[in-house]
Amino acid sequence: MTTGAADVLVAGEGRVDLLDRAAAGPAPLGRTPRQLFWWRFRRDRLAVASLGFVSVLVVVAIAAPLVIRIAGVPGPNVLDPNATNAFGAPLGPSAAHPFGVDQLGRDIFARVVYGARVSLEVGLVGTALAALIGTVVGLLAGFYRGWVDTVLSRTIDVVLCFPVLLLGMGLGAACDVRGCAAGAIQPGVPTIVAIVALVNWTYIARIVRGQVLTLRERDFVLAARSLGASGPRILVREILPNLLAPVIVYSSLLVPQNILLEAALSFLGVGVRPPTASWGQMLADATPIFTTAWWYMVFPGLALLLTVLAFNLLGDGLQDALNPRGQLTRNSP
Repeated sequence: MTTGAADVLVAGEGRVDLLDRAAAGPAPLGRTPRQLFWWRFRRDRLAVASLGFVSVLVVVAIAAPLVIRIAGVPGPNVLDPNATNAFGAPLGPSAAHPFGVDQLGRDIFARVVYGARVSLEVGLVGTALAALIGTVVGLLAGFYRGWVDTVLSRTIDVVLCFPVLLLGMGLGAACDVRGCAAGAIQPGVPTIVAIVALVNWTYIARIVRGQVLTLRERDFVLAARSLGASGPRILVREILPNLLAPVIVYSSLLVPQNILLEAALSFLGVGVRPPTASWGQMLADATPIFTTAWWYMVFPGLALLLTVLAFNLLGDGLQDALNPRGQLTRNSP
């Protein structure tokens, strides 16, 4: 077998041109899986920039009171009658209020910063709960098969039949006053987190189930069975570690969807309760006065756009770094 410009390298089920591999740079040798992942991830500049943006956003959300104090603006619920004109209309960006104010004279910059707390809490906590539930259900359904798989799979199908937004609106309205589950789920952010976990675990469960159906027939699982390992031990020690990559990738792609779901529910009035700042609620309040107070819609909308875009690009970067075979075979014939 001769080598040349037309030679190809077989990688799994796909092929990649040697010239493309040479242009991409030599793959590091003798590295641990973690080092290989970081090497691949750093090559995606958009993903690295998105990780930086998300990191800064998390720090800003956690240190929101300090950020507001450094910026020299009032708190998110402080009413400033001097920030409106003689007719009560809000004034635009100024030195005292960099993003302007709303109809009540509240500083928009402060509310955008505090709104990041709500979006990240719903996106990260809700996605983590959904991933936990979906992983457990998918593991049980794919490994034990039989009636366990039938019951869990049909439950997934039933939950998927409900329109996500309509289901969220119904649950949000039902839990808006006294909460749900005998008061265990309080109105506001806890309700939205519960809605996110309830409607999104099904997608992860299906992915995990499909992966488990393949992994349970692999040689290392059969070897563990032959050595007398129990079912729970095989699930936790053999199969679960091989599911971390797809679960992490899909969870990272679910975060922006959940942030948009919270914004949509708040926009429709069944999400986060006032006076808590929420980007979706701010967009709803800004709609009637957009022609005279454009800043009230632009800055929360821009924050929502950049956050969702950053999480999407970060998810794509994680997928390429954790699944190099998919990256190599993307353009294969």
